[in-house]
Amino acid sequence: MLAEHGTFHHVYDFYSLELPFGIEVPLPYIGGDSLHDAQFAFSKFMVLQLVAFAIAFWIFRGLAKRMQGGRPVNGWFWNFWEMLAVYIRDEVVRPVIGDPHAHGHGDHHDDHEPSEYELQHGPAISGHPADKYLPFIWSCFFYILFCNLLGAVPWLGSATGSLSVTIALALVAFGATYIYGSQMHGPVGFWTHMIPHIDAPIAMKLVLIPLIFGIEIIGLFIKHAVLAVRLFANIMGGHTVLGVILGFIAAVAHHGAWSIVAPASLAGQVGVGLLELLVAFIQAYVFSFLSTIFIAMSLHEH
Repeated sequence: MLAEHGTFHHVYDFYSLELPFGIEVPLPYIGGDSLHDAQFAFSKFMVLQLVAFAIAFWIFRGLAKRMQGGRPVNGWFWNFWEMLAVYIRDEVVRPVIGDPHAHGHGDHHDDHEPSEYELQHGPAISGHPADKYLPFIWSCFFYILFCNLLGAVPWLGSATGSLSVTIALALVAFGATYIYGSQMHGPVGFWTHMIPHIDAPIAMKLVLIPLIFGIEIIGLFIKHAVLAVRLFANIMGGHTVLGVILGFIAAVAHHGAWSIVAPASLAGQVGVGLLELLVAFIQAYVFSFLSTIFIAMSLHEH
């Protein structure tokens, strides 16, 4: 949603970039003689998302080059990103998804008996059956993380503070859940496998099965909608709090209390800013973790 400049303009999207010293750079548009007549126009959040993509591409392209041939990664900068990637793999994707072709849940790949799928196709090339889903979860985590972190840079903003962006991310997560589930159970089986086996008389099944199926379908859409709202609310709320605290200085600019309010407001900015850095990582993790759970639910039998 685009908004006019106002008290909280820094948390909204615009068709321009704000730079230091009051400089405002209009963004390009296509078609029409002016922005209002344009057929397509770039907004600040669009540019920031491209920046987040470019940062992720640069970091992990460099990391991949340093890992070629099984070489260990050197340097604290590269080790930091490797650590995050390995953590998502070993503590989120593998334990949550486990082996979708086995009867049980969880991560038992190291010393478990070969599943029927492994007997037919051989062990997974990537080292673990769940690694097939790693690229998507990694993409979710790091893309959202970089979008969040850009909001900590003055004069920029967090694209994830826009509901339209988080809805798009949730739709992509829903699409991944459906695609992976359909690959496992088939396009129709994705929906029918939501119904658990019910050991009951036929008359009761006729009542319970449609009821359970309806609840599962509604729950599936609600879960992905919550992904969008949760991410948007946390990022938007954090930046709004920063704006309110900073606004205290302007509110008392012509009063005697300015000498007290200004230092307190700046201290609050630092404290909340550090908390926002933590929130940037937490919200990227939560989105990725919940997406992994939804994918696992679409793969395993209920």
